[in-house]
Amino acid sequence: MNKLKPNNYSTLTMQISDLKHGGNVYANAKKLNLLPSEIIDASASLVPFDPPQILIDSLNAEIKNLGFRYYPDRNLSDLKEIIGKFHGINPDNILPGNGASELITWAGYEASKFGISCIPSPSFVDYERSLNCWNSNLIHCELPKNWNNIFPQSFPLHPKGDVIWITNPHNPTGQLWSKDSLEEIVKKYKLVICDEAFLSITPNGEKESLIPITQKYDNLLVLRSLTKIFNIPGLRLGYVIGSSKKLKQWKSYRDPWPLNSFAIKAGIDLLSNKKFYEQWIRQIHSWINIERESVYEKLSKIENLKVHNSSTNFFLIESKTSLTPNIKYLENKGILIRECTSFRFLDEKWARISLQNKGGNSLLCKEIYKSFKK
Repeated sequence: MNKLKPNNYSTLTMQISDLKHGGNVYANAKKLNLLPSEIIDASASLVPFDPPQILIDSLNAEIKNLGFRYYPDRNLSDLKEIIGKFHGINPDNILPGNGASELITWAGYEASKFGISCIPSPSFVDYERSLNCWNSNLIHCELPKNWNNIFPQSFPLHPKGDVIWITNPHNPTGQLWSKDSLEEIVKKYKLVICDEAFLSITPNGEKESLIPITQKYDNLLVLRSLTKIFNIPGLRLGYVIGSSKKLKQWKSYRDPWPLNSFAIKAGIDLLSNKKFYEQWIRQIHSWINIERESVYEKLSKIENLKVHNSSTNFFLIESKTSLTPNIKYLENKGILIRECTSFRFLDEKWARISLQNKGGNSLLCKEIYKSFKK
């Protein structure tokens, strides 16, 4: 096991970052006396489409059949079966969860068994939160802050540690890592946790998924979320793929009913219809390819603002001065973007923006431009 000096570790544990998330729509709507639907939320990286009709029909059917009157299936057998068919994976190697966040917590439990976790940063704050839950040792290693627009790219780090947490595409930078470079990483660590929450959203992203090699490597866990792709953060639905032995232990420790009947029914129906799923994905990828280029072009015209390249539906912007006044200006206009002071190695000069629909992006760009001219 790699060892850290005690004084280094105490410095890290004492400097726990402010664990913030985007998507604070209700609080901001209340503050501005607006409906949540009147807020443009570019702080949370969700697709901007209404949830598909197949989902609405699924939830209505659950209400009509009074399925919620009964305790859900604790083994989640039907949902695991559907996910298994969807990915061509044995259902025993799948564990659905109450959103990816719950599963990240259990991934932290697993990581705590192996020693020091390395988090390539800036990174999603929940990885650090989950490790803190289990008093696990962690270090942060800094990712490059400049990259080109050719994706996928080779993973740029091979840091010391026993466990490594990888996000693909990476949050908040939007970099897409190549499968081949990640497989080399898998060979070097006792445990690799790969969060693919945004991979299905990302054009050509699925080609870089590590799910096909989970049966080859017992030290690999791959996290997936249905929240982002179907715009259903309120339903809380995700899953992890990995060693059946590891997942069986998680199951024995977690809450008896981690998923409600609506989430289970929704997951089964959304992943059962492959034709629908492929059409939905094509719509998302087309939207990203068109709107990402448009927003990049518009914001790049703002003096003293750098727009960083991204493979997916969110990207970082970097200013020569603090973006805090700009973020406050946008909030007062009912527009939310993600301030980045809670990300390791970023500060108030950085922000993350998520793509909206065409009208939302047009207004977003217009108001960002005004925020620099006021």
